[in-house]
Amino acid sequence: MNRAVTSLTNPTVKAVRALHLRKEREETGLFVAEGLKIVTDAVELGHAPRILMYGQDAHSHPLLRSAIEATRAARGEVIEVTHDILAKVSRRDNPQAVVGVFAQVFTPLAELNPDAAPCFVALHRVRDPGNLGTIVRTADAAGCGAVILVGECCDPFSVEAVRATMGSIFAVPIVRATEAEFAAWRSSWPGSVVGTLLTADVDHRQATYAKPALVLMGNEQQGLTPDMAALCDVNVKIPMRGRADSLNLSVATGIMIYAAT
Repeated sequence: MNRAVTSLTNPTVKAVRALHLRKEREETGLFVAEGLKIVTDAVELGHAPRILMYGQDAHSHPLLRSAIEATRAARGEVIEVTHDILAKVSRRDNPQAVVGVFAQVFTPLAELNPDAAPCFVALHRVRDPGNLGTIVRTADAAGCGAVILVGECCDPFSVEAVRATMGSIFAVPIVRATEAEFAAWRSSWPGSVVGTLLTADVDHRQATYAKPALVLMGNEQQGLTPDMAALCDVNVKIPMRGRADSLNLSVATGIMIYAAT
């Protein structure tokens, strides 16, 4: 039998709610993922929940049974909860019927294998978790080898970022590096490094993307800094044909990923 919890003041419920705070995620090394599909994807990729919460709506779903078995096998905690608890945990009026708590996984920069994929993505000081999550999802769809976060970036394991990945957070290696670490590592990169600049002369479709290509993108406000742009073999521009003078970061990164692949 699974444990049933109905109180919003239950210690486990309070601990899961606290994972909306970056400080709590950093201290515990845990994060929240919502939805039976995402939890199932995680289990299939070898990530068992530390805590699995589910509501009555998901009680008889066969995929839930598999998630429960994986959680128990990993000595995790399985809890049946009320709709109100799911709403509080997810901070949504219409919450998912399943919520999982997972361990964060970062891949060391030195362990990346450039031969593992035709394209890798590096993001410098990305600020918006929705953009970051969408980029991770796009990188997964295009078969990229990793997403590298350079410098002070938003948290890839925030609830907003994880939602935007639609489960790809479990499929794409996530790497963190300082600017200095990234610059030193880039010096041995065997393929091309391509950045985007509004002042570039080369069209993004005309650049040489020698495999493995490393696409380097700047943040939402400033774009690539001069130091980051200098690390690129070539900087390119995506033509603007209308009145808008720029693209959303996740859209621009998606265009670059598919140009490179």
